[in-house]
Amino acid sequence: MDLHILDHRLRVTSICKEGLVNFTHSLIKLMFLRNRTRCKFFSLTETPDNYTVVLDEEGFQELPSSEHLQVEGATWLPLNVVSNGNASSSSQAVGVTKIAKSVIAPLAEQHVSVFMLSTYQTDFILVREKDLPVVIHTLEEEFNIYREEGGEPIPVHSKDMQNGFHKNGKEAVKLTVHPVLSPQNQFCVMSLDPDTLPAIATTLIDVLFYSNSSVKDEAPPTQGLDCIKFFSFSLIDGYISIVMDTETQRQFPTNLLFTSSSGELWRMVRIGGQPLDFDECGIVAQISQPLAEADISAYYISTFSFDHALVRFSSLLSII
Repeated sequence: MDLHILDHRLRVTSICKEGLVNFTHSLIKLMFLRNRTRCKFFSLTETPDNYTVVLDEEGFQELPSSEHLQVEGATWLPLNVVSNGNASSSSQAVGVTKIAKSVIAPLAEQHVSVFMLSTYQTDFILVREKDLPVVIHTLEEEFNIYREEGGEPIPVHSKDMQNGFHKNGKEAVKLTVHPVLSPQNQFCVMSLDPDTLPAIATTLIDVLFYSNSSVKDEAPPTQGLDCIKFFSFSLIDGYISIVMDTETQRQFPTNLLFTSSSGELWRMVRIGGQPLDFDECGIVAQISQPLAEADISAYYISTFSFDHALVRFSSLLSII
């Protein structure tokens, strides 16, 4: 298989809900006015806690400075696994479980923190730019590794890295076992033809910025929620991915959004009783490895405060 280091330098940010009004103009521009911005990698996820925005440096410049904006200090690089051959059959595990053993687990063993973003089209593994020599050295026996530069894939090896390879120097520590929460919502992982995005713009703006749904003010996650507010929109290199629950889906035109041929629904497992630490390693591995061993399909979306795994409804009882 091939591993591509994509030609994006990303920032991971959080917008608090009470401060969203300061960012609506910038976010609407990034979502709907592709010809007015140079941003090529944009992802916005709403949770009960905040809005997580992951975007490239061009998009980051669109966000105004504000006390309501938190920015994780590192620059992140997105990795993408490309299989040699046809796509795997629908009977096989999909999403993050496909790369659990080959990518996520080896990086956790080398104390490399990852930030996951699964979409309808693919999975992005975000790593800190400073960890790239460790990442390449760790994965080059398993993958042909390429770094995209100007749209062209350039082969890279650990010996080519200017900084050379060095271990992170951290002693093995006992991993924290985080509590999980499984809300009752059923979710859809969907996509949309970018040319039809204007047709759902009004609904999308209402759902993200003006919804007065009661689930926005629900109890803290430690109290066990019946439902959880979660909506994710990504526009990456021209491809759109949307994750929403079935109640929200009813607000959108049925003939524009599309999903897999099976039309399967997903349940969420939210990881973390308290906000997770960006420096903590192995969180994704602890969830993805058992799923991979059980051949359970899953998508995984990290946010600024918590992690979220989406699994088929029929598989939920196997992991909680």
